[in-house]
Amino acid sequence: MAKLLTFLGKGGTGRTTVAIAAAKQLANLGSRVLLVGGDPSPAFGLQLGLTPDGEPQEIAANLSVVQLQETALLEQGWEDLKKFEAQYLKSPTLKNVYGQELGILPGMDSALALYAIREYREGGKYDIIIYDGSGDFATLRMLGTPEIFSWYIRRFRQIFQESDLGKAISPFIQPVTSAIFNTSWTADDYVPEPTNGSNNMLEEAKEAMADPKQVAAYLVTDSSSTAIATAKYLWGSAQQVGLTVGGVLLNRSNLQEDIKQEFTPLPVTSLPTLANNNWQPLIDALPNFRQGDTAPKPITVDIAKSQVKVFLPGFAKKDVKLTQYGPEITVEAGNQRRNILLPTQLRGRSVKGAKFSEGYLIITL
Repeated sequence: MAKLLTFLGKGGTGRTTVAIAAAKQLANLGSRVLLVGGDPSPAFGLQLGLTPDGEPQEIAANLSVVQLQETALLEQGWEDLKKFEAQYLKSPTLKNVYGQELGILPGMDSALALYAIREYREGGKYDIIIYDGSGDFATLRMLGTPEIFSWYIRRFRQIFQESDLGKAISPFIQPVTSAIFNTSWTADDYVPEPTNGSNNMLEEAKEAMADPKQVAAYLVTDSSSTAIATAKYLWGSAQQVGLTVGGVLLNRSNLQEDIKQEFTPLPVTSLPTLANNNWQPLIDALPNFRQGDTAPKPITVDIAKSQVKVFLPGFAKKDVKLTQYGPEITVEAGNQRRNILLPTQLRGRSVKGAKFSEGYLIITL
């Protein structure tokens, strides 16, 4: 399955330029690369010197490019949804609604982009997919969708099963579902877990996010204080969705010791300015993106010490809120929450203490 690589940083720091250079570098090294543009505006194509569309097109040896078009993705996704419904409903209800009629609701573009990236990753045609999105919280929300969605399913399923309504209708679930669906559920299945296909999709996506060999990000910044502050904030926020950040790309700036200290322990690479459309100096200055798996992991669990360590660079203790409900610990940092489901060995224990040390929130149970 293809590795997914993306870039985070303040607008104007050259994220798209870096993404294109990275795609060129990896293609030159022999990897089959797909560069995915998440911005539907003409800017993406102008930097490439061509007009990409909704289908991948090869622009050089080992290098293809595609620009996501949400309306086309919605049409295809809707057709897939209708096929999915027809598998489970004896009388499908969506067959007379057409994707060409639908508009893009807020947040739907991120879900469609994530689905498209998944299809490209599983297609077997590419070794590396580089996603050039907005590079901010929209990208992080997109990549965090599997974890968030699975949490909603898990928690609301539990709440419904324990409610009086859930207990009252449980004797009728099996005969009713047998009459309506091509399968039947028992009381333990309602509200049901996702079907095997969708459940596998969520689990695979969560596993990929937790594995930096499959999904990784790099911070892009320049030497300005606002760009550095934004990059650090995005770094900490990336940990909240389980995204490993492999390094920092200091674009159009010379590396200084104070900037290097800002991002310790990440490696910081200085990149030259792209001049006269000569990409080679920039390509040559890029780091080895295959080394992203050496970066600090967002979460580590030490069962022997009864500790959970959450890596939250860019945040101070005052920025972090910690709560516990049942078997889960919720960490709120910045504008994001992360629900940590404790391993079996630590469930049932209450939080005894927490401290902030060298960018880590260390929780003791």
